[in-house]
This record gives sequence, structure tokens and C-alpha cells, in this order.
Amino acid sequence: SDEAIAGQAELALSGLVPYLRAMKTAFIILADTQGTGNLGRVVNALKMAKEMHERGGEVRIIFDGAGTKWVGQLANSKHEYHPLWVQVRSDIAGACSYCSQAFKVEQEVRKAGIALIDEHEGHPSLHKLLTAGFTVLTF
Repeated sequence: SDEAIAGQAELALSGLVPYLRAMKTAFIILADTQGTGNLGRVVNALKMAKEMHERGGEVRIIFDGAGTKWVGQLANSKHEYHPLWVQVRSDIAGACSYCSQAFKVEQEVRKAGIALIDEHEGHPSLHKLLTAGFTVLTF
């Protein structure tokens, strides 16, 4: 019967809930600030991070490479996507220390209150994320 099938589906889905809540996802933003395609990448990363957080997952957002240039822009209350920044702010783990210096945005990162990550030769540690069970997505 349809009721029996619905009951079985509900039971199967209920078994997935703990797994979904335990999901650990790291979003590494590497996209530069120039070009509409790159704006799309950072917005997609932040929206996906927001969804994962809302569904109970553990989320880390890290700005690396040219992506460190986004911190100052998104932290600016006049930026179009500042409200999204505010929504995911608690999941931002930090920005690459080395790259923040290399792209000359270290002061903007500090002003935004974002941690500078120096876990492996000035950079965030991918190894640390993977061994902690995070799925790593790059944008």
C-alpha cells in the first residue's frame, strides 16, 4: 500500500538524519575578486555553506589565494552580498596568512575580524581538514 511505502521511506530517511547532521564540509574560496564568474563562485560557496549549516552540518569557510581579497569586500556593509556574509560569518574559519600578505589584504582581513591561518608554512592545512573528516570543496 501507499501508506506502507511512505512509512518505509520515512524510516529510511530518519536513518540518514544523524549522518547528514554529522557531515563536515570545508569550503575553500580561491576565486579572485575580478569578473562576474568569480563573484558567482564566491556566492555559490557561501550559499552552499549556509545550507549545510542550516541542515546541521559542521562547516568551515576558508579564504585562500586570491580569494583572500573577498574578505574586505564582503565585510563592507555596502556590498551586495554583505547580508550573506553576515549569515555565514560564524562558519568562517579564517583566511590564509601568507596569501593575505601576498595579495596585500592582511589589514582588511584583520579589520574584518577574520583569523589569519598559518598551519603549514603560512597556509591553511588541507591535511588537517581531511584527517578531521572534512569533505573539501574548492571554489
